[in-house]
Amino acid sequence: MVCVFGITTGEFVIAGILPDVADGLHVSIPAAGLLVTAYAIGMIVGGPTLTALTARYPRKRLILILLLVAVAGNVASALAPVYGVLFAARIITALVTSTFFANAIVIATSTAPPDKQASTVSKLVLGMNLSMILGAPLGTFVGNSFGWRATFAAIAVTCAVGLLMVMRFVTAVANDTTTSALTELRVFRIPAVQLAILVTAVGNAGLLIVFTYFAPLLVDVTGFTATAVPFLLLVYGVGATVGNLLGGWLSDRALMPSQIGLLVALTAGLGVMWLVSANIVGTAIMVFVVGALGFSVVPGMQARVLKTASQAPTLAIAVNASAYQLAAAFAAWLGGRVIDGGLGLRAIYVVAAGVTVVGILVSLFAWYRDRRGVTAQNVPVG
Repeated sequence: MVCVFGITTGEFVIAGILPDVADGLHVSIPAAGLLVTAYAIGMIVGGPTLTALTARYPRKRLILILLLVAVAGNVASALAPVYGVLFAARIITALVTSTFFANAIVIATSTAPPDKQASTVSKLVLGMNLSMILGAPLGTFVGNSFGWRATFAAIAVTCAVGLLMVMRFVTAVANDTTTSALTELRVFRIPAVQLAILVTAVGNAGLLIVFTYFAPLLVDVTGFTATAVPFLLLVYGVGATVGNLLGGWLSDRALMPSQIGLLVALTAGLGVMWLVSANIVGTAIMVFVVGALGFSVVPGMQARVLKTASQAPTLAIAVNASAYQLAAAFAAWLGGRVIDGGLGLRAIYVVAAGVTVVGILVSLFAWYRDRRGVTAQNVPVG
């Protein structure tokens, strides 16, 4: 959790220090904004590729190396003399993020009882929640107080502390993978794995549309002041933390029914947010509720991928993380089309609910296949 907190803070914090980075390196705000794109590209491309290439490497040794790269990447970011060096450092750091997260999940769940896998995943995801609630605001505060380079230095220190904790406390879990990278890729021929990853992409896309345009929705539609947005993001993050832990508990008890039920609740929540979008109090409440419902589905989705891709779980989790990043990119594009199409900002809530309904339908189809006995175990990988 500490390691996930450090690494994902490095991903999220750039938004808070973007103007300082642009000013310090003498580039425009749009050019600095490409640092976010660079990180996303690094995760989308690097996650599956690096995970496949390191499939047979001892897991504990691998995550220690990945953490060293994360430390080095953030140190390089802190010392970057020009924009190009910072851009490259961001890509290098992003390359190891998905592979680290995937191996961390496999290590953690392999030491947990079978009926506790989803809640174990939720504890790792809690590190991501904390990076949203504490990491990004603290990183922004450090950057504002001591300069943006100090922010990356602080993240490097956090990752280094996590590395030392892994060395001391994490069990060296055996890596049973004996197949080649090409053979591991064959796991994606399994329909259940394809559906599990598709659910992650589609099921999260609706919420990501709203989150991408959170600030203009809250300011221009509801009427909050710009200074209130950071506090509402904090409320959203607290809701996400509560929902994440509750979702892990529910998924341990009934994986697919809880996933479908929570997606239905999220759809309803987005609909309610549309209805109350002109009311400040109602919207503030729904920010918490939607944050909780949105993150309640994450542990179950990860556990579902682990269950269906048991022959290559690490690679599948890495690809699942890339699917989430693709969903984020699609969400930004679709939200932009909604606004440019003349439907108005408020229509984003309705479109987001509609996209989430598609996630429900994919989940129902996957559950239907399960109940018919069409599982990953029926399909050979090699």
